[in-house]
Amino acid sequence: MTESSRTMSTDDAWEQWGALDPYYGVLTDPRFRRDVLTPEAREVFFTSGLHHVAHVMELLERCAGGFAPASILDFGCGVGRLVIPFAAGGARVVGADISPSMLAEARRNCDARGAANVELVLADDSLSRVPDQFHLVHSAIVFQHIDIAKGRILFKTLLDRIAPGGWGVIHVTYGWTLHSSFYGQPPPPPPPEPRAPWWRASMQAVRRQFRPSPPPLPEPVATPDPEMQMNFYNLSELFFLLWDAGIRGSHADFTNHGGALGATLVFPKPV
Repeated sequence: MTESSRTMSTDDAWEQWGALDPYYGVLTDPRFRRDVLTPEAREVFFTSGLHHVAHVMELLERCAGGFAPASILDFGCGVGRLVIPFAAGGARVVGADISPSMLAEARRNCDARGAANVELVLADDSLSRVPDQFHLVHSAIVFQHIDIAKGRILFKTLLDRIAPGGWGVIHVTYGWTLHSSFYGQPPPPPPPEPRAPWWRASMQAVRRQFRPSPPPLPEPVATPDPEMQMNFYNLSELFFLLWDAGIRGSHADFTNHGGALGATLVFPKPV
């Protein structure tokens, strides 16, 4: 999907997901649909967050030795799936999201699970309500749902929120497995057909006058779900932003979510 083919802003769509079906909006598994979400499925949902945070800490252990962040920003926190296990380590945790409905659900979940050291803030394009810097800035399965132009700005803004000596762990998507012959990118459009001679176009117009009209196309089937964009980032652009922020090295942990290829970038902010 290109940057110009949007039917709804990603912010508006995410707020609709937060109001209508927040858990499925975070993890698109039928078990997490609001109308069928059981207590057991809810535990599976939050356990997946615990596993993710454990994996993040393993990545940091591998890359940064005994790094133990005292403050953590989780950008795109949704209903709190990740801020709750991050908070279990005793760090100051801030979860930021552009959806008030998601944040309201996250607050209920944090209160229910004893995550008193979590602060939740409403995000905007400049993260104006998140003025601090953090030892760890984290984001997972979020940027893929943000318009690319806006995502570039937010990526750069998150780099500014990493304290000197801190680390970033940010996940982005870059391609589809089904487009392997084009290295994950959609194939280019076919070249335009050569223009027909004027006399051929005239003959075609005459034939169309006597050709029966085709049956009308069926109306598209309406879906109650908001739009959920899948956007793929140019890693060269993101690496340029890393370099411009003074970052001179990054580890990439590759992901494949249903054919959407991504990379979790793990990198230190220089002191």
